[in-house]
Amino acid sequence: MMKYDYSNYHVIVSGGTRGIGRAIVEAFLDSGARVAATYSGNEEHARKLEEERKGFPLKIYKFDVSSYTETEEFFRQYDQDFNSLEVLVNNAGIRRDSVVGMMPQEDWNAVLAVNLTGTYNMSKLGIMRMLPNRFGRIISITSPSGSMGIEGQANYAASKAGQVGFTRSLSKEVGKRKITVNCVSPGYIDTELIADLPAELVKQYKSQVPLKRFGKPADVANAVMFLSSKEAEYISGTTLEVTGGI
Repeated sequence: MMKYDYSNYHVIVSGGTRGIGRAIVEAFLDSGARVAATYSGNEEHARKLEEERKGFPLKIYKFDVSSYTETEEFFRQYDQDFNSLEVLVNNAGIRRDSVVGMMPQEDWNAVLAVNLTGTYNMSKLGIMRMLPNRFGRIISITSPSGSMGIEGQANYAASKAGQVGFTRSLSKEVGKRKITVNCVSPGYIDTELIADLPAELVKQYKSQVPLKRFGKPADVANAVMFLSSKEAEYISGTTLEVTGGI
């Protein structure tokens, strides 16, 4: 990984205690940033991260990003613990796959609420902390599913396509304040999110990747670190694909 100096940065990573989110949190910590990692349910992973990164400037918060009230309360606590916000990474996301004809309404609602409404909640309240300093980086973790469409993932694809449209619009609203807004779109990354895929499907998906392997969480973290940097100050409203060539 390239070496960045984020020693004066304060960073929020939603869904930051495992998988891609954890890799992003650790990359920022290793670069000197103070980091707030959020999660919604898995206590084991949260405590494991806290223990393994003891001594680093890391705080962990539990709340549901799909709840505006809970997100407001998180930011009130954040303001007491941190004095600014330079980078917001919207990584919290869920999958509940099913073909549309058999998809329970609650699965549609839950995926859109966490993946898309959660991005709105975090971004709206995060922007208010960036505006006074006329600087900020907002990066949302989207998916090729949003542009390609994947069978059995209509809810997930809709939420991820929505993130891209949201990003493009928001980038135009806050650009004059030197806040950039981008997406990173990981392909098949070796995390728990795809751990439940059948072996035959894993084989099929790997065969679609020109590099013939699944990505690592660090591959995504590298892209986030670059887009967060001052060197990326003229990149906004776009999506960086980390897909191995899909």
